[in-house]
Amino acid sequence: MRTLIIFALVGFGAQLVDGALGMAYGVTSTSLLLLAGISPATASASVHLAEVGTTLVSGASHWRFGNVDWKLVLRLGVPGAVGAFLGATVLSALSTEDAAPWMSGILLALGVYILLRFSVRPPKVASARRSPHRARFLSPLGLVAGFVDASGGGGWGPVATPALLTAGKTAPRTVVGSVDTSEFLVALAASIGFLVGLGTEVLDPFTIGGLLLGGVLAAPLAAWLVTKVPAPVLGTAVGGIIVLTNARTILTAFDVTGAALTAVYAVIVALWVAAVAVAVAKLRQTRRTEAVQEEPVPAGVDD
Repeated sequence: MRTLIIFALVGFGAQLVDGALGMAYGVTSTSLLLLAGISPATASASVHLAEVGTTLVSGASHWRFGNVDWKLVLRLGVPGAVGAFLGATVLSALSTEDAAPWMSGILLALGVYILLRFSVRPPKVASARRSPHRARFLSPLGLVAGFVDASGGGGWGPVATPALLTAGKTAPRTVVGSVDTSEFLVALAASIGFLVGLGTEVLDPFTIGGLLLGGVLAAPLAAWLVTKVPAPVLGTAVGGIIVLTNARTILTAFDVTGAALTAVYAVIVALWVAAVAVAVAKLRQTRRTEAVQEEPVPAGVDD
């Protein structure tokens, strides 16, 4: 029972992040599972098996609110499923010692990307409710994102969503809704790949059930959180946590200790604090600009 509660808390925290940012459920939950001592392949498999349920519910919700472009879902999700199956097969074939630094390296890179994206480079905003992108752009993107997602324990959202938002051709709500919906195909394919590669060893009901239970319970709170905490600040904070958590695994694998370990941690924390400060400063500047634009023009003053 205690184990179930721990994994439910992991799923709860990961869903809070994902619900507020539209990404990073897998990256956050896998990072926390690795920190708890779960093997890389089992951690990724458990996350993807739990995501089969969470992404199905999320996709249905987005469809109900009109946030889904089904052509985008298929053009992105089908190659994503192929990449996820291949990624799960590769990770299943690696030993635990080889897989841990590999997965933590991918997660650390994604953490840096999330941190920088929300602190210094906000995405463009478009209004089109149908994506103009063709398969020649979406297929490679889905294949790479799916492979990274399965082999690294997360990454579908952090890879696919920013690529589509940065292009500035599709409304953000359509991008998030379609990427979330297509993730069901990715999670399902990755789960099949892990079951083929690892067998029923990955079917730990406490891990999978806890992640699923925590995610379901957190969904309403996440919807409230996104209205209260600015995404740039939350994204930067979460990115720093992911970087720090996975840097620990990599440093341990390379036997870094003593003063060198302390120095690396100090640099990471300093950069993290600086990124949060940049995010807060940009948020305040944006709000001041919006306030000035909304001020009424006094009567009798020419435009």
